[in-house]
Amino acid sequence: MNFLEAVPAIRRIETNRDALFAIDVVGDVSPADAENLFGLLEAAYALHPRIDVLVRLTDEESVDWANISQETLRQGVADALEHVVRCAAIGEPRWASVVGDFFPKVLPFEFRHFTSHDGAAAWQWLDARPAE
Repeated sequence: MNFLEAVPAIRRIETNRDALFAIDVVGDVSPADAENLFGLLEAAYALHPRIDVLVRLTDEESVDWANISQETLRQGVADALEHVVRCAAIGEPRWASVVGDFFPKVLPFEFRHFTSHDGAAAWQWLDARPAE
């Protein structure tokens, strides 16, 4: 399978809330997947200046951070710090500590981690559900 046939590792989850950006992360995240994610987030910020975010990590995942543009990462973090109100992460990512290194130690938004068994609690905390 070549890169044009690869299934994206980051997939939008349609929800019942317009100001909630929800995604599944499944498998290895390539630099192209990360670039696409930041583009989707920019579009969400354009529609709703303040959003909640839900990230559901549904598989063993890894991110090739070294191949993602440092400017893209800096801009992605700056945008998240400006626009995100609450963020729920569901799952047990091995690379969470790496992601944490990009953000300040004190976040200007609420962040909660939920185990994969507590996914329903994450949706409830965000007052949302996946679209039917």
